[in-house]
Amino acid sequence: MNKALLFLFLLCICSCKQPKKETVSSSVLSQPVNIEYAQGFTIDRTSPDVTIIKVSSPWPESEASFIYALVAKEKLSTITLNRDEYDAIIGVPVQKIVVTSTTHIPALEALGAADKLIGFPDTEYVSSPKTRTRINLGLVQELGNNESLNSEMVIALNPEVVVGFSINHENKAYETIQRSNIPVVYNGDWTEQTPLGKAEWIKYFAPFFQKEEMADSIFRTIADNYNNAKTLAKKANNRPRVLSGALYKDIWYLPGGKSWASKFIEDANAEYLWKDTASNGSLSLSLESVLERAHDADFWISPSQFGSYSELSEANRHYTQFSAFRNRKVYTYANSKGETGGLLYFELAPNRPDLVLKDLIHIFHPELLPNYIPTFFKPLD
Repeated sequence: MNKALLFLFLLCICSCKQPKKETVSSSVLSQPVNIEYAQGFTIDRTSPDVTIIKVSSPWPESEASFIYALVAKEKLSTITLNRDEYDAIIGVPVQKIVVTSTTHIPALEALGAADKLIGFPDTEYVSSPKTRTRINLGLVQELGNNESLNSEMVIALNPEVVVGFSINHENKAYETIQRSNIPVVYNGDWTEQTPLGKAEWIKYFAPFFQKEEMADSIFRTIADNYNNAKTLAKKANNRPRVLSGALYKDIWYLPGGKSWASKFIEDANAEYLWKDTASNGSLSLSLESVLERAHDADFWISPSQFGSYSELSEANRHYTQFSAFRNRKVYTYANSKGETGGLLYFELAPNRPDLVLKDLIHIFHPELLPNYIPTFFKPLD
């Protein structure tokens, strides 16, 4: 009898034994996800249940990089990760997320994950009708602003991950959130220098929701649309000269020749008058130098946030000297707003460069897209 009881006891212990844990390292042979245009991140599948995201460009000229491990929730207890190798380990799919830039929202919506968003800073800048509805229903909490994110409110919401962006490595709010065991991951989509590079960051968001195949399909459609529009633009018989930007406190700010804004103009088969400058950011010029070079420019796009010709002329009488002003060839994104005044361009344009390019082709070469209805760029009132 005693031997029988001992046998049953041992059998019970064996049957209740924990499953053997699998040890995963970021250095093991992995399967890279195809990233065609973006330069700031990579994705690797180290196993069917573990995805590694490396962000190498969290902010401009960053010397820091961050590595995040995303693990299928049902395998979290059976997979051992060396935590010293990762800046954050997140169980996926994520059900509660906080993002901090309006450019993150279109990616969530495209992936069918808008209902996972529970908090956002500066909600008044959100233009998307879908997310605005959730904000109005109280389903997305206002969290202050990104420069002074209300860390106490974030901690109270207890999201599974916070997707942040920063201009440098110093962000006290993010540090406080991380000390509360809420992972903060950096998104550097805004550091990309090409339109399709920015848009490809939808692939960064996809593994958090296990939507990789959907993201690939979405991005492929956007890239195909963009490249087809670029090919169409080459059929134009003329190449108009283009001015951009406007004055702010006596300094004219306009895109550098290597910036994504300049790339749009080039791909729309137009000549940006500062295309030969080396800056991938913005240029700071005097009114006199801009007027000298662009007095006879055929088009003027993105004149800051001015929405009408009267606003321009009242702000500075010298604006009226440009041919584009006199010929009513000024186009702005400032007149495409959400219900609370947020500019649609700043939210959606990085995610949908194909729409931006078609807008510009319609402006510069209307004969190529005669029935096209612009999304962002519209004539000044």
